[in-house]
Order: sequence, then C-alpha cells, then structure tokens
Amino acid sequence: MPDRDTPVFVISVAAELAGMHAQTLRQYDRLGLVTPSRTRGGGRRYSSRDIDRLREVQALSAEGVSLAGIQRIMELESQVEALRSRMTQLLVENEALRDRITHGSRVFAADSAGEVVALRAGTRPRSTPATTALALWRPRHWPFTD
Repeated sequence: MPDRDTPVFVISVAAELAGMHAQTLRQYDRLGLVTPSRTRGGGRRYSSRDIDRLREVQALSAEGVSLAGIQRIMELESQVEALRSRMTQLLVENEALRDRITHGSRVFAADSAGEVVALRAGTRPRSTPATTALALWRPRHWPFTD
C-alpha cells in the first residue's frame, strides 16, 4: 500500500476525491496552492496528502478566504511544521548532551604543580594557591569536558 506522499491519482480521480472540478485543480497548481508530481509526459499525479490539501483549500475558500490568503495560510502552516520538526530535533540533541554531561563526562583541572588531573563530575580539586589562581582566571563555564 502506498504512503500518503506517493503520487498515484490522475487529475480526474483527484478532482472527484476532493469534490472539485479538474479545472479548479489546474488553477490551484498554477497558483502554487497544491502542486502535484508530474509524469515524464507532463501529466499530473496527486498523492493522498495532495487530496487533503485540496480539501483544506476548498474549506478555506468556502469560509470566504481569498486564494492569496489561502496561499499565505499554507505557507505559514508549512513554516510551523518545519519549525516543529527542527524543535524536536534540537530537543533530542539537547537531551543527548545532558545525558553525556551527567553520565559520562570527565572534568579536567590543574593540580598544584600545574599538571592536568581528571576529576569526577561535580567535584573540585583541593584548593591550593595554584588552583585558586586558576579558578580566578578561567571563564565562568570553562572546565574542559570530553
């Protein structure tokens, strides 16, 4: 069974499924409201998602929204969907970074002789004049972690 994005419907079937005339679908294609896939010969092929979009255009038009208004609404809906997708991706990345920080990172510091030492996360080196000077010098969110 094809997925919702597979272009399988010719224009006459798509028009019937959407409850419109085929000429209306051609006009929407010219305006960029619903752009179907094309065959090698140039024929239009509509997917189930395209049919849903045609029905949405029809509903907005029936409510009195102009075609330019419908086009803007659809552009904004597309932007919102892209932003939601990006937000989900960033949340996943953020969670992975939080897990890395809390479950497996090592913190490095300098001991009193200036040697680099590994510490457990959440611990500090013993305070000596050298480490105190280092703590005063370093930027606020500095300790190197791996």
